[in-house]
Amino acid sequence: MRDLDKALADIVAIRSQIAAGTAFRGYGPATMAATGAVALITAILQFWLIGDPTSQPLAFFTGWFIAAALSGLLIGIEMRARSRRHHSGLADAMIYQAVEQFLPAGAAGVLLAVVMWKFAAETLWLLPGLWQILVSLGIFASVRTLPRTVALVGAWYFVSGFAVVTLASQTKMLSPWTMGLPFVIGQSVMAAILYFASGDHDVEV
Repeated sequence: MRDLDKALADIVAIRSQIAAGTAFRGYGPATMAATGAVALITAILQFWLIGDPTSQPLAFFTGWFIAAALSGLLIGIEMRARSRRHHSGLADAMIYQAVEQFLPAGAAGVLLAVVMWKFAAETLWLLPGLWQILVSLGIFASVRTLPRTVALVGAWYFVSGFAVVTLASQTKMLSPWTMGLPFVIGQSVMAAILYFASGDHDVEV
């Protein structure tokens, strides 16, 4: 029984090593573009419906949490379908690896929001820029299994995050556009990079 357990553990380790050296094709360009559209729609709705986001931070951040959850759901559904098509038996290992690479940045973004809300509500204006910086770190962590030009998207979010923090520091106010516009541009660039790098233009759902 020990030999069997060891053999199974060796197989898992080998599959993980193969997955680590394989380009991940679970992200589709159409879905990335759709997440940019989600960001744009969220920004427009908040511009129309929330007169002063700074005085209504709960409504502001709830809207963006919903947008993030919807985008994550869209990406997850397509990631699963495309991974099973392109990676076959390695699909689960590839998906696990992709989630593992981005999970620290995502968890940090959620925890940062909770801590700032509870202990430093007066600094919530920093959160949109900080979220963009965390997204950039998640993208940089994923670059080794994606087209190298994806680093440009990471660089965009890194620069936009600091730019948003700098601009917001002048007024210390929340704006739907400091969230919406950077994500529309970033996700659109990501979609274009995946489109031209993979040559696979179909949508898997």
